[in-house]
Parts: sequence; structure tokens; C-alpha cells
Amino acid sequence: MKKLFIVTFALLIVALSGCSGLAGIRPQEPAERPQTLYQAQVIDPANGTRLSIDALARKLSGVQVVVVGEYHGHPAAHLLQSQVQAALYRQNPLQVLSMEQFNLDTQNAVNAYLNNTTGEAELIEDADAWDNYRASYRPLVEFARLHNLPVIAANAPAHIVRCVGRTGPDYLSGLPAKALAELPGNPFMDTPGYRKKFDAALAGGHSTTEARMDNTYKAQLLRDNTMASRILQALEAYPGHQIVHTTGTFHSQAHLGTVALLHKRAPEVSVAVISPVVWPPEADKPPLAGNRNKGDFLFFVQPLPEEYLSEERRKKAMTARFRQSAKDTCQEDSR
Repeated sequence: MKKLFIVTFALLIVALSGCSGLAGIRPQEPAERPQTLYQAQVIDPANGTRLSIDALARKLSGVQVVVVGEYHGHPAAHLLQSQVQAALYRQNPLQVLSMEQFNLDTQNAVNAYLNNTTGEAELIEDADAWDNYRASYRPLVEFARLHNLPVIAANAPAHIVRCVGRTGPDYLSGLPAKALAELPGNPFMDTPGYRKKFDAALAGGHSTTEARMDNTYKAQLLRDNTMASRILQALEAYPGHQIVHTTGTFHSQAHLGTVALLHKRAPEVSVAVISPVVWPPEADKPPLAGNRNKGDFLFFVQPLPEEYLSEERRKKAMTARFRQSAKDTCQEDSR
């Protein structure tokens, strides 16, 4: 009888272990290097556990704002964003998609497309969509359109950001009242640590004066404050909805940028950050080493190819980019 009890108890443990696996609670699995540019390895940095998309979604079920960072143009990041969007929707169909990739002054164009009054080419033209819209962001918008979900054009208007970067924060004082009213209050609010990260990212790039660097940082803050404000407006406009916000990882990594400003503007709002990390090239280096604080959840990807191996050609490309921006006088915009 005692032997029968032991066998029965052992079988019960096995059965419960199987049920736990179905619930997303599995023994820790070793992380594996992604094999293609489409693959992402999702990991909980708290314990190093690998997560499926559905398990990740379950962990995010009670979070009001889910921020999914990206390396712009990375196929694994964009695929994961689409998978997370769908998995969260299956749990809670009350969902809003918020996107850095559309500026707030194009919201009417985004709405027109969602309401089936314009076509995709018209959306791309009218909303000044990014060059990689069709390859990277089309799945997100089409999912929202299919399920009648709101899409928030969350970024600051590009011409205003550009002119703040060129002429400084006083540029806002010359804006029409309507344009100024659409921007957040205290549009250059800052948080600790962000400027240091910003300066480090720009170090070694295009040479510029200290004043221009400060203006460029103010333009960055305008983007982040606008996105934080637009997300909070969406929470107010759609009570009970979960916000899924897509953005470049610089705006959200380590809870800086947009995320830090969300915490500062509305500390009661729950926010979770999913950050991309390039799998370390060293074969013996643990993938979590130095990366644990980059997000509440991480997804590891292969690195993208280098854009330039020639330093001379890289500098020429950067110079051409700055020269193109400098053609705008920023005077007409303020009329």
C-alpha cells in the first residue's frame, strides 16, 4: 500500500508539472543564439528564463502600457512586435496601438485609413510614413484595422522637432496657437541619466557645437515628452484599454526617455518595457551580462549588417544627411 502511494504521488507530480508547462511555468531553459535575422529569443532577465510569446503576454496581462522597443528596420524586432500585439489582443481585445512612427499632426490621415476612406498609398503619402512602412509597420496597422482598434500617431511633428534641433526651444514660441496646443505641457521635461546616455550615443558622430548639441537634445526631449503625453491621453480616452507602444529602443531602454517621462507625468500608470539586445559575439559571454537592466523583458537578436566599413563614406553620408536638413530655414513653419 505504501509503494502504491509513492507511485501515485510521483504520477501526480508529473501530471502537475505538465499542467504547469501549459500555464507557462516551465523549468528554466538555456538561452540559444538566434539563427536567422527573423528570430528573437525572449528572456525574463529576472531569472534568465526563456519565454514563449504567449507566456510573455500572460506576464503582461495586467500592465496598462506595454512598450516594445526596436532596432529600426530589424526584421526580428518588427516580427516580435506583431506577435506581441496579437498575443495581448487574444487576452484583452480592449487594445490601443500607439506608434512613434507616425507624428501627431498626421492623426487625421491615420484615422482616414482606419475608417477605409483612403487606401494604403494615400496613408503613406498623407501621413508621411517611414520608408520601411510596408516591410515593418504594415502588419501592426493592418491588425489594428482588422479589429477596429485605435492607432495613435504619437510622435511630435517632424518639422517642429527639426527646427527645435536647429534653432533651440524658443522656436515653439513662434508656433500658431493650434500647433502649440497639441504639444505637451512642459515639452522639455527631463529625467536623470538621459542626457549622459544621449551624449554617449552621439560621441564620435557628426561634429557640432555645444549649443547645437543642446538644441538637438531638446528636440529629443520634445519627442519623448510628446509620446508620453499622447500615451496618457490614449489611456484617458480609452479607459480599460491596454496601450501597446512601438518605438526605437533608445526612447525606452532601461526605462529612460519616453518611459521615464511616463513615470514622471503619471507615476500611478503601470508600464512594462520589452527591449531588443544583440546577442553577444563572444561565444563564451553570457547573453544577460550587462543587459539585465535594459528592460523588464529582453529579446535577443542577431546584429544587423554594418552600414559602412569605410569611415570616409560614413562621414560623407552623415554630412549629406545634415546638409539636407539644413536646407529648411524654419521660418515658414512658424507663420
